[in-house]
Amino acid sequence: MNTKTINRWYVVLGAVLLQMCIGAIYTWSLFNEPLIEKFGWEKSEVVLTYSIAIFVFAFSTIFSGRLQDKMGPKKVATIGAILYGGGLMLTSTATSLMQLYIYYGVIAGAGVGFAYVCPLSTCVKWFPERKGFITGIAVGAFGLGSLVFKSVIQYFIANNGVSETFLYLGVIYALLGLIGAQFLILPPVGHGKAVNTYLANKETNFKVGEMIKTKSFYFVWIMFLFGCMSGLLVIGLAKDIGMQLAGLDAAVAANAVAMIALFNAGGRLIWGTLSDKLGRIKVVTMMFIITAIAMITMSLVTLNYITFFACLAGIAFCFGGFLAVFPTLTGEYFGIKNLGANYGIVYQAYGVAALVGPIIVANVGGLKPTFLIAAVLAIIGAGLTFIVKPPTIDTI
Repeated sequence: MNTKTINRWYVVLGAVLLQMCIGAIYTWSLFNEPLIEKFGWEKSEVVLTYSIAIFVFAFSTIFSGRLQDKMGPKKVATIGAILYGGGLMLTSTATSLMQLYIYYGVIAGAGVGFAYVCPLSTCVKWFPERKGFITGIAVGAFGLGSLVFKSVIQYFIANNGVSETFLYLGVIYALLGLIGAQFLILPPVGHGKAVNTYLANKETNFKVGEMIKTKSFYFVWIMFLFGCMSGLLVIGLAKDIGMQLAGLDAAVAANAVAMIALFNAGGRLIWGTLSDKLGRIKVVTMMFIITAIAMITMSLVTLNYITFFACLAGIAFCFGGFLAVFPTLTGEYFGIKNLGANYGIVYQAYGVAALVGPIIVANVGGLKPTFLIAAVLAIIGAGLTFIVKPPTIDTI
C-alpha cells in the first residue's frame, strides 16, 4: 500500500475495524455465568479473569507504544491481532482457572494492549488538523465493540457452548483485526505541516525520559487518573447501583449497561470534536464539572429511575470524552513523533484507576461514600486544569 496514494480515510477504516475487535473485551460479563455453569468455578474466580486482562492491557501499552514508534504501527497492530485472536482460541481449550487466566487474561489482554495505541497515534498523524475528532472516532469504535459483538456472542453461547464460542470469536477477531492492521500506515514525511506547523518543530517532540521530567506530565497523568475513576466505577457497578440505590429490579437495572456503552461511545466522538473547536483543557474542565455534579447527586440524593439513568449517562458521556481527549492532549503537550510511547505511559493512569476504585469501595463501606470521594477527586481534577501548562524543552 503506497503512502503517497492511500486515501487517509482507509487508515480510519482500518483503525475502526481493529478497535471494534479489541473493544469486544468489554463483553466479558457475558461469559461469567456460562463458565460458572460449565466448570463449577466461583464467580469471583471467573471475574478475576477480566481484571487480569484489563491490567495486562493497560500495562502492555508501555511496550507497544515504544515498539510502534520504532517498528511502525502496522507490524505492532498485527502482533496485537494475533495475540488477541490466538488468546481467545487458546481459551477455548481451557479447563482450569490458571489456563483461563493465562490464555485470556495475559495473552488476549496483551493483544489488546499491543493493538490499542497503534490506531490512535496513526490517525492523529494523518489528521493533524482534526486530532480530537479523529481520535474520537478511533476510541469510539473501541467503545462500540461490545455492542457490535454482543448479539454474536450470545448466539454462539446459546447454540455452541461457551468454549466453542471462544474459538469462533478468536478466528473472527484475528481475521478482522489482521485486515484492519494492514491499513495502519504512517503518512509521508512532512504530511500536515501546512496546517499544523508546530509538528515541524523538533523542540515540541519529547522522548519518554524528557516527558516524565516535566511538571506538566504529572498534572496530565493525575487528571487522567481522576477522570477515569468515576467512569470505571459506574461501568463496573451499574447494575448494582440501580438495584441498591434506585430500587430497580434486575432486568431494568441491566439496561444501564447498554445505555452506558452508547453514551460512552458518543462521548468519545462528541467531546473529541468539541476539543478541536474549544481547546483540550477547556473541554476537560467541562467534563470534570459534569462528572462531579453527577457523582454528588448519586451520593447525596435518593435516586429514582430518571435520576439514576441521567447520572449514569452523564458520567459515561464524560468518561468517553476523557479517553478521546487525553491522547490528543498528550500529542499537543509532548509532540506527535513519540506519541505512541508517551501515551503508553500516560495511559497507565487508566490501569491504576481501575484498581483504585474497587479498593475505595472495599474500605469506605458503601457506594455513596465512594461516589462522594470520586466527586471530590473530579473537583480537584477541574482545579488542575487551571494550573497545567504546555511544557517546553527548557523546563526539563
